[in-house]
Amino acid sequence: MARDRFVLASVVFAVMFSQLLLYPGVSTLVEALGADAAESAFATTPLDASMWFLVAEFAAYVAFVGVWGVASDVAGRRTPFIVASALAGAVGYAALAVAPSIGGGVAFETVLLLRVVQGAMTIGAFSLTMTMLMDLEGGHGKNMGAAGIAIGLGAALGAPIGGQLTTVDPLAPLVAAAALLVCVGGLVSLVPDRAPSDRRTARAVLSGVRRTPALTIPFAFGLIDRLTAGFFALVGTLYFQDTFGLDPGTTGLLLACFFAPFALLQYPMGALSDRIGRVPPIVVGSICYGFGIVGVGAAPTVATAAIAMVVVGVLGALVSPSTMALVTDLAADGERGIAMAGFNVAGSVGFLGGFLVGGTVAGTYGYDVAFLAVGGLEIAIAVVAVPAFLRLSIDRSARFSLEDGEL
Repeated sequence: MARDRFVLASVVFAVMFSQLLLYPGVSTLVEALGADAAESAFATTPLDASMWFLVAEFAAYVAFVGVWGVASDVAGRRTPFIVASALAGAVGYAALAVAPSIGGGVAFETVLLLRVVQGAMTIGAFSLTMTMLMDLEGGHGKNMGAAGIAIGLGAALGAPIGGQLTTVDPLAPLVAAAALLVCVGGLVSLVPDRAPSDRRTARAVLSGVRRTPALTIPFAFGLIDRLTAGFFALVGTLYFQDTFGLDPGTTGLLLACFFAPFALLQYPMGALSDRIGRVPPIVVGSICYGFGIVGVGAAPTVATAAIAMVVVGVLGALVSPSTMALVTDLAADGERGIAMAGFNVAGSVGFLGGFLVGGTVAGTYGYDVAFLAVGGLEIAIAVVAVPAFLRLSIDRSARFSLEDGEL
């Protein structure tokens, strides 16, 4: 069981790592891909072009993650869909990498369309591998902690390495991402497919999820948590560069100050939630996390910003695995694919919100107001959700405790 958990976490890591490679140098990348204010309404400014490049991927995530989840639950299989998704995503990244060399370059609108296709394919590998972790025994908090540490490490390492690759060639992160997804297609085949084998119709799967309205609680927290991540990926990156004059490589290192503790503490925090329940880490952690985000925007120097990012990373690690484990606690065995898809839909909408809301507020009112708004949303969701948590009755002995003999 521990081996399978490690392999699946490695797959999640590879997908997240490939995604984050693009972020620190996104403004340089879109310029290399042909973003030109004179030729595209989506490239009026570097911020606009970067925002739409990121939005295109996550719009595809929202549109297609549910398709992958339902297909997997209906078929009673995960592995074939993950392999197909990973290989198709690799083709998408490769197409973006060669786009500038095709006939002297393609229109930026075409680049955004390729980005949509790449995102629609990649999300299947990400979401369904997390679902395979849900299918494992051994404690939902530990399994989702493994997913969380993989996500966090992928982001922590992807950001600085992506920044360094960008300094070599703006298109290098795309090539590296394509190669990684090819590896994912082979790696996931090493793990037995434990999806419930009972075949069901898509209507039955969707109806089952609709009969579990309590899933909206972790979905809501997932949305806001990913909104903050999208905010840091776009607005945070540009804020650090504009305010402190950092290059992409140094920006990646500063982002890693968040993602390193966020990654390394996921597994122990997830195991902790198996023992004490999901509510304290989610509610208390979210409130503190929101204040931490505001603190990053108020930091006067690079050093204090780095310290604030570390604190925010620790608090994020407290919230994330507990939220994902709550999805597993609530979802029926045969509906885990669509339940995790729903969580990732909420997360992708959150990322979109982080890009759009963060970018719009920062562009209109400045970075200070943007940090205050996003931190305030994190605090608000925790306060508003307290009554819902009090009404949520879950048998802790059946759902939160570790199973005997499992590691």
